Amino acid sequence: MESHSRERISIDLQGLKGLLLDRSQALGMSPSTLVRTALIQALGGLAEPEASVSEHTAFKRAPANARLCLRMAREDIQTTLAAAKQAGLSPGRYVAELVAGAPWLLSGASKAEQLAAITGSNAHLADLSRNIHALTRLLTQSNVPRALVYRDMLDTLDGDVRRHLAQAAALLADLRPRGATAQTSRHLSR
Repeated sequence: MESHSRERISIDLQGLKGLLLDRSQALGMSPSTLVRTALIQALGGLAEPEASVSEHTAFKRAPANARLCLRMAREDIQTTLAAAKQAGLSPGRYVAELVAGAPWLLSGASKAEQLAAITGSNAHLADLSRNIHALTRLLTQSNVPRALVYRDMLDTLDGDVRRHLAQAAALLADLRPRGATAQTSRHLSR
């Protein structure tokens, strides 16, 4: 039974994973090698497992990452992989960012587009600030006819500032490190 291609099957261990990992580590082999060895014995010893590099080194668990398998339609897989590539993320990081509600992924805008939008919004606020200063100067001079020129700006001021704050909040939320505490979040919102 010689095969050079990898053959895979998923099995629900129903609570045996911890025992499998502990035993394979104690034997200095990967969990896959241990399972293959047990299957060969259960099947009457018809084949020998292929030697691999992992058999010669102690199996080490990766503490930071774990595997998550998702079942989805092929079209959804292709869409997810394409979106992850476009975002410049691995598929796992992309799904994690979506679940975390990363504003730049949910909006469909790239980080560069968000930065460009916030930069444009900052420029608009700077114009508003200059206009308000000019308006204040005209009003202190009691020059009401020239001050009325700024009326349209005042009518949209509230919406402009709120839009800017929403963009800034989305960008700051995206830049906040993962796992930031509520205290850090409160500090950022001041």
